[in-house]
Amino acid sequence: MKNEVYQTIRTERNGGVATIFINNPPVNVLGTKLMKELKTVLQEYAGDDTVKVIVFESDNSEFFIAHVDINILDDQEAVEELTKDVYEGLNIFQTIGEIIRRQPQVTIVKLKGIARAGGAEFVAAADMSFASLETGKIGQTEALMGIIPGGGATQYLSEKMPRNRVLEVILGAELFDAKDAERYGWINRSVPDSEIDLFVDKLAQQIASLPDGVVATVKKVLPPANLQQGYQKENDGWLELVSKPKAAEIFSSIMKKGAQTPDVEKEIETLLRSL
Repeated sequence: MKNEVYQTIRTERNGGVATIFINNPPVNVLGTKLMKELKTVLQEYAGDDTVKVIVFESDNSEFFIAHVDINILDDQEAVEELTKDVYEGLNIFQTIGEIIRRQPQVTIVKLKGIARAGGAEFVAAADMSFASLETGKIGQTEALMGIIPGGGATQYLSEKMPRNRVLEVILGAELFDAKDAERYGWINRSVPDSEIDLFVDKLAQQIASLPDGVVATVKKVLPPANLQQGYQKENDGWLELVSKPKAAEIFSSIMKKGAQTPDVEKEIETLLRSL
């Protein structure tokens, strides 16, 4: 695989483990180019049976994926290109999550830094996720922008935790630290930052070294749930709210105040609550 063809990711290979590093400065927003490149590389790996495990991590120590690019709908040409390849009944954001969920390899997120909104959905879509105890943070903050999650969070979270906690996560719109995310079942576990690289690398290599057929069979007998109906309801709700003037007003306001820059993104919940 030629890393130079990608602009927002880079890849490494160690035996049966492939690592995808997200690298979309300054805060790793999930924009059209990143989504396109993720789709391309995951489709390539899907056809390579020598790859057993895919690890996702970030080249940015402060942000895993900040959130979906707030300006994404302004690039209609790129959005329309992505829309051509969505799964039936899904939007472009849900499709990214579904690609991860259907990946034949085991997918693992190593969460260092912040994953919000679409970034949190990315984390939840993976087979497993492990977060740095000191730096890993995750949150669904869409409600503060006048919308609901539109990339699968309502469905993923409902598989991982009881309804009362899903309501708290979505409507409370707070950023969870790794310890609380583990306690809620949002991630597999939190691991001290000094240990997480070794922990994830060891787990990935152990899985990749299993006898042929084991990984494929486990994924076959433990398939992801069919979320089609839930995706449709989520998309309908998201579309209804994102088209309202209030959402556009909030998007415009936070961009003017420095959204998608590192300093503002670290505490964007505070900014959103002040509007």
